[in-house]
Amino acid sequence: MWSYLIAQFMKERELMEEPVLERPAPDRQGVALKAFARIADAWSLTLREAAALADMSDSTWKRARKPGFPGDLTRDQMLRLSALVGLYKSLALYFNEPISRDWVKLPNRGPEFDGARPLDAMVAGGLPKILRVRGYVDALRGGV
Repeated sequence: MWSYLIAQFMKERELMEEPVLERPAPDRQGVALKAFARIADAWSLTLREAAALADMSDSTWKRARKPGFPGDLTRDQMLRLSALVGLYKSLALYFNEPISRDWVKLPNRGPEFDGARPLDAMVAGGLPKILRVRGYVDALRGGV
């Protein structure tokens, strides 16, 4: 009995010491794509806008937004989706509806946008801009 418990404890301890990304996880890619598809719907993004944010062709995004997408996302694409999920959550925490939903499509005079819509700035600037926009909204939430 004790040897079994000790063996279980040691096994769990080894798992705790593994880096998080090396642990098996339920389809990270599928979860990220499903979350971003819901965000794209909530933000009323066109097919082209959603595809551009995810750094995909229109036809690839059409396939990727459906369950069971067989392709592999690049690290850049996964980082984009992660940052966009974080941005969506930050907007929901900081603004009430409908502003939280419409914010990415509204012209913005903030320092990151120069009068452009955040959506257009993120499409043009790629992952670095998406990360800066997320940081900008997080800073607003933090009272900066």
